[in-house]
Parts: sequence; structure tokens; C-alpha cells
Amino acid sequence: MKITQDIRYIGVNDHKVDLFEGQYRVPNGISYNSYVILDEKVAVMDTVDQHFTHEWLDNLQRELGGRQPDYLVIHHMEPDHSANVAHFAEVYPNATLVASEKAFAMMTNFFGTGYEERRIVVGEGDTLPLGSLTIKVLATPGHTLGGVTLLVGDAMFPGDTLFAGSMGRTDLPGGNDAQMLASLRRLAQIEGDYTVYPGHMNSTTLAREKAMNPYLRHALR
Repeated sequence: MKITQDIRYIGVNDHKVDLFEGQYRVPNGISYNSYVILDEKVAVMDTVDQHFTHEWLDNLQRELGGRQPDYLVIHHMEPDHSANVAHFAEVYPNATLVASEKAFAMMTNFFGTGYEERRIVVGEGDTLPLGSLTIKVLATPGHTLGGVTLLVGDAMFPGDTLFAGSMGRTDLPGGNDAQMLASLRRLAQIEGDYTVYPGHMNSTTLAREKAMNPYLRHALR
């Protein structure tokens, strides 16, 4: 689904879930958001839950229009976003995986490989040129170890750090309240406005979240 000239939505909807992360009621289910950026290079942002492998791969293939992805960029390693990393790597053997060092360590535990022969390890301040667009990496841990936010032009991809009106939980393994607060403060202090494409639910804008999101506002106190 076309979002902008360069960004396409390839996520899926899970209508069987009515309580997201054990705390948010979602009577209409939850989305596992995934995106593809089509520039001179093609970057896929995250995979989806294991129950939607074929739907997601079909969505991706349709939006690629015959092109091949150059990168799979992983925000963090929760299974609802990373379950299909191995499937993607098998279907697209020439693509490079991009993630933080801690995310790759978790991949080794999950999949038995850290993809050492086809990976780029990124951290705070790193960039990944795609052509007219460049991915800029911000380290935003707190929801999970090694979580990152990605800035691409006027688009922000925060994974599960920031949602429309909310934030990701911090009480699961790898979560950390102090780190999440620091990450939210960091996002709130970014100048200008961005369209925010989170890991779940609807898109929003950074300006709206600065004004309305109680967690972002609390982080600035």
C-alpha cells in the first residue's frame, strides 16, 4: 500500500488479538507494521509475527514490483517483529541484514546464526545511504535491548519505542524504565516535525505526540 512516493506499507493485521501486550484493549485487533523504502537501494523495515509469514512475503513481493531488496533493517528482536528474519534471508539471499549489535546477538540465540557474512552492525549516529534518502540511526533502548529509531527524510520509524498516544512496555525481559524515559526524552527533543510510523497501530506526527502523548510529555519534565 502506497504511503508516500518512497514508502510502502507491507504490514498485516491480527484480528484474533484483543489485548495487546497484555495491557492495551484492541477490540479490532492489532497491526504488525512493516514498511519498504523504494529508492536507488531498497530497504525493508522489520518483519511480522510468525503466523503471517506468507501474507507478509506476498505484500513485500507485490510492492517490490520485480525489484530485489538490498537491506532488511530490524528495529528490535521481539518475535512479533523479527519472527520472519530467517524466512526473508532465505527468500532474498543477496540482501544484507542491518541491526544493532545486541539485536544480532539475539538473532544468534533465536535462529542459530548472527548472519556474520551478510550483515551491517549499526549504532548511534550511523547512516545507511539509499540514494536520495539516507537512514539515520538513533539508539533508543528501553522497550528492548538494542532498540533503535530510524529517521528517513521526514519520516520516523521508532519501532515499539513510541506509539500514537502511548509507548512500548518496559516490564518484559530487556526492558528498562530509565532507558525508555531517556529514549522518549531524546525523541521529544528532536527539532522539526516527522511523520511517525510505529511498529503497531496508526501513524502519527512527532508534533502531535509532543503535544498530546502523556509519556512523551512526562519525559520532558
